Amino acid sequence: MFEKEEWGFIDTGHLDASVNMALDESLLNWHSNGEIPPTLRFYGWSAPSLSVGHFQKIEKTIDFSAIERHSCQFVRRLTGGSAVLHDDELTYSLVVSENHPSIPKSVREAYYILTKGILEGYKNLGIHAEYAYPDKESLKDRTAVCFEKPAYYEMIIDGKKISGNAQTRKKGVLLQHGSIPMSIDENMLFDLFLFPSEKVKNRKRASFSKKAIAINQITNKKHTYDMLKESFFKGFQTGLDIKLKPFTLSESKWEEVLQLAKEKYTADILT
Repeated sequence: MFEKEEWGFIDTGHLDASVNMALDESLLNWHSNGEIPPTLRFYGWSAPSLSVGHFQKIEKTIDFSAIERHSCQFVRRLTGGSAVLHDDELTYSLVVSENHPSIPKSVREAYYILTKGILEGYKNLGIHAEYAYPDKESLKDRTAVCFEKPAYYEMIIDGKKISGNAQTRKKGVLLQHGSIPMSIDENMLFDLFLFPSEKVKNRKRASFSKKAIAINQITNKKHTYDMLKESFFKGFQTGLDIKLKPFTLSESKWEEVLQLAKEKYTADILT
């Protein structure tokens, strides 16, 4: 009988923004060094947090006084893309070798393979999502707010974006992570960005509901982190045709993560 490939799985629960991003980078480093197998991680955020893309210019787009006002945390990701407000959601990350036989060389095609787990997770919740295939013109029209526009192979339902993903490749390892929101606080989200006027902000916020939607809205049911964890744990096993084996981090590995969070991901360094 054919044995499914075994990947590691870790659920680190709700953590500070800096620790979350340091842990994703640490997983990449450990996998590159051969210390852990390909690994899927689930996590949440101890406070609402705005993460911005590695190359994203923030001086003219992010309202840092609003971040403070909403008691948000702020962090810059290792991956690219636009800003994401992480709040009521399940977040996932995965690390796997670029040379893994299942991983295409193309970023776009790798998204297609790895997001199969997300597609199956939504199915387990009774949500039949589809892949996004944006046209070239809409891809050119960049936005600072991630959920305003789907990229290739992100999930949509009735044309509305329901999850956001980002990817990077370093040290021979592919890291992909993404946000799977249960609900979106649109007022807080749009408060965190700078607009030419209050009128423009209100117009953008009003049109946002036509572009993005979250699980609770789709199902008319309130979900929890644990409910999503169960659905997407099964989803990734089915979608990637793998077996997930849970493991925990040693004390020394946690120390490594916390040191990286302090040195690289704390907000006073990033602003």
